[in-house]
Amino acid sequence: MTEPASSNPLARLKIQRGGLAPKRRKSWVRWAVIGAIVVVVAAAFLAMPRKPEVQVVSVITTTPSQQFAQLTASGYVVAQRRAAVSSKASGRLEYLAVAEGSRVKAGDLIARLDARDVAAQLAGANAAVNVSQAALASAEVEFRNAQADYARVQSLVKQNFVSASAADDARARVERAQAAVAQARAGVENSRAGANAAAVAKDFTEIRAPFDGVVLVKNANVGDNITPFSSAAGSLGAVVTMADMSTLEVEADVSESSLAKVSIGMPVEIVLDALPDTRFKGSVARIVPTVDRAKATVMTKIKFDTLDARILPEMSAKVTFLSKPITEADQKPVLAVNPAAIVEREGKPVLLRVNKTGVDGKAGEVVELVPVQRGAALGESVIITGEVKSGDRVVLKPDAKLATGSAVRVAGR
Repeated sequence: MTEPASSNPLARLKIQRGGLAPKRRKSWVRWAVIGAIVVVVAAAFLAMPRKPEVQVVSVITTTPSQQFAQLTASGYVVAQRRAAVSSKASGRLEYLAVAEGSRVKAGDLIARLDARDVAAQLAGANAAVNVSQAALASAEVEFRNAQADYARVQSLVKQNFVSASAADDARARVERAQAAVAQARAGVENSRAGANAAAVAKDFTEIRAPFDGVVLVKNANVGDNITPFSSAAGSLGAVVTMADMSTLEVEADVSESSLAKVSIGMPVEIVLDALPDTRFKGSVARIVPTVDRAKATVMTKIKFDTLDARILPEMSAKVTFLSKPITEADQKPVLAVNPAAIVEREGKPVLLRVNKTGVDGKAGEVVELVPVQRGAALGESVIITGEVKSGDRVVLKPDAKLATGSAVRVAGR
């Protein structure tokens, strides 16, 4: 007997053939939209104008004298006449007349030590001189009296009033008086020598300037114990250190391998780190005839053609040895640039300066045409004048399509 279809489980199984078609169609639509968006974005990106990449150089400040440079070296300003001033006497410093920067003349009193002991010695020596001079005066009186007596005895001997032995006694008295005078004179010289020694000792307590100069360092203060060549704790040697500012020179080390380029009298240009905007002319005064084996250098002494009150000892200096003497015009600063940055636009030389600005609300860089005047060549650069300043960035070998307002991208960024 056959079972009804409704009771057969296999009869209820059916395949839904058209149920997935709507989902497949929705997926393809989604991918089509995404692809269209990508194509539009790519097309927009490709349609955007691209910034050309440029190489830039800087406008620099230099001087025409640099074209004569043969060699450069560094060194320091040094006073060739310098002294640590002290006293040969020992004692407590009771007076100091100078400070750092004080200008003094040769012989000016700088300081004074406590001199009460040597002053007493000097007074005693002067008293001894007075005593010896009094003794000399007494001996001279005795000598004159002896001479007068001898003359009278001789007269009496001629008249036979006294014997010859009396004349001999009178002559012996004269000789004794003469010897006493000589001894008294020696005593005077001796006492004077003692007085002079005491005066010198007192002078040693007064410290005076050995030459015209400026006090650089004050090494002691009032109340300090001063002992020449002292290494004892609590005592000092030099009172001040001073220098003759008219003897300022630059000591510059030159490489041993470059020494052949340097000669006595060779012109140089000096730039001090403390005065970078001032250039001083000078020349090679001396070459020290020895080599520093540790550094393989030779010291050269450079003198200034004209000294400036602003030049101070121990200033750092850069020295440029020149092939020929320079003028003041050669030392005036000028602007220079790589000649490849200068192009002709409408028959006039221009630079394409790169300026930072805003492009579409975002930070960017654009070029600006700046007219300039070309000057003489200066080494690998050329002198220029115009509305540019040192440090301005300009395009090197600019493309003819670049103009004012053109956006660019600097190479290396």
